[in-house]
Amino acid sequence: MTSFRPAPAWLSDAVFYQIYPQSFADSDGDGIGDFNGITGHLDHLAWLGVDTVWINPCFASPFRDAGYDVADYLSVAPRYGTNDDLAKLVDEAGRRGIRVLLDLVAGHTSDRHPWFTASADDPDDHRYIWAPDGCPDGFVRSPGSRPGAYLPNFFDSQPALNFGYARLDPAEPWRQRVDAEGPRANRAALRDVMHHWLRLGLAGFRVDMAHSLVKDDPDRSATAAVWTELRGWLDAAHPDAVLLSEWGDPAVSVPAGFHADFFLQFGGPTDGRPLRSLWNNRAGTDSEVWDPVAPFFDPSGQGSPDTFVEAWRAARAAVGDAGHISLPTSNHDFSRLNCGPRTAEQLPAAFAFQLTWPTLPAIYYGDEIGMRYIPGLPDTEGSVLGPHYNRAGSRTPMQWDDGPGAGFSTAPEDRLYLPLDPDPQRPTVAAQRADDTSLLHLVRRLIALRKASPELGPDGSVEVLHSGYPFVYVRGGRFLVVVNPRSAPAAFTTDVVAGAAPRALEAAGVEAEGGAVTARGFGYGVFDLGPR
Repeated sequence: MTSFRPAPAWLSDAVFYQIYPQSFADSDGDGIGDFNGITGHLDHLAWLGVDTVWINPCFASPFRDAGYDVADYLSVAPRYGTNDDLAKLVDEAGRRGIRVLLDLVAGHTSDRHPWFTASADDPDDHRYIWAPDGCPDGFVRSPGSRPGAYLPNFFDSQPALNFGYARLDPAEPWRQRVDAEGPRANRAALRDVMHHWLRLGLAGFRVDMAHSLVKDDPDRSATAAVWTELRGWLDAAHPDAVLLSEWGDPAVSVPAGFHADFFLQFGGPTDGRPLRSLWNNRAGTDSEVWDPVAPFFDPSGQGSPDTFVEAWRAARAAVGDAGHISLPTSNHDFSRLNCGPRTAEQLPAAFAFQLTWPTLPAIYYGDEIGMRYIPGLPDTEGSVLGPHYNRAGSRTPMQWDDGPGAGFSTAPEDRLYLPLDPDPQRPTVAAQRADDTSLLHLVRRLIALRKASPELGPDGSVEVLHSGYPFVYVRGGRFLVVVNPRSAPAAFTTDVVAGAAPRALEAAGVEAEGGAVTARGFGYGVFDLGPR
């Protein structure tokens, strides 16, 4: 494993919060969220206990893929405001102890980026991957005077930047080595982009499709080498900045140079099953094609935490002290926790687990109040990828209050995402702030407990006492956590409880005494066992 500078100390205590800027807060009434809207709601995040925000792509873009098609890495999209508005957001967040990360799209640009429009007319330009003759499978015909076709990285409108190929092939003479001129220029461009934003006060980046840089790279070792090089530069130039990866395989990405990687709905040796085995209830962006077995957080009680725990243990062993694993509640590509048959009463147990397991928690905006995934929404900026993969339902406006637009313009022609949750009892921040028994207050208390107790952080030990219903584990030799995601009661007997006097710190429907742990349906509890 390559030796890197240790991760900044602040990362171990981080609680991430993902903001989808289009949908978070609209300050000017045009129906689209913006930087000033985020700035105006930083007090909510500070009150909640969040200390690190990740904002989805906010650069200039034609928005064929919601901003993941970048047309200018150094300018923000006018829909969100100006570069000065972003600078103000970062400054105001810092005043509240909140760091801000941007989303870096490293593997491709928009087909409207000046780099690409120039390359499409210049046969000698190697910033992108071009097949000079015909249109091989997977390629898209050139839109310019340059003959041949280009390789897209996701949608056709997202041409892949050229970071080279791990393996050459005489039958495909367009393949270039990773040290060729084009790949070297693109690595330098990534450094320039990161430096530009980091010197303005940003704390780092979440890197989109971080695994996708070098092509025909079966074990991702050549792609890992690119990130190892970039991490070496980052350690020297910006030692307090961090890189989070959208890779889904911490055992590979963190040793390569990322400070943390997410368990995702895809990626890794089991293609995303660890995360899906927790939350995937075969609704929304999920389907039975992916996972015919019920997840652990399912009222039927037919799931198991073993798939996740085993994957976490393997990844943790590979990562060692080099970085961290992050566990999200959901994200802009994956169904929210509150989705399909899952109901609001099941969410507290999910958060009790997510905020006490030894990973870095990442809360997707709105999950802290139980916002629902809304099925059947029309395609919006590339949100619909197929009959079982409609991402629009996870991207609806943040529900700040009970007004008809929840803070967004109510004119249908102005609204980016329609409709709002049709449920008249939809959760809102305003209502839950006023209710001490709400999910929002529980999440706030759990975050505060985590921050006050290093044993509950990513570096504290974990001992699994019972892998089933209820799921029972001890953090740092001191904190007993009990989670019962099924609707039926569950019980477990352990000597750990018999030899201690557990004090409930946060519990609902769980008791632990006399050697017995009992939990009602959807119950959860965090107990202090005292010195052991």
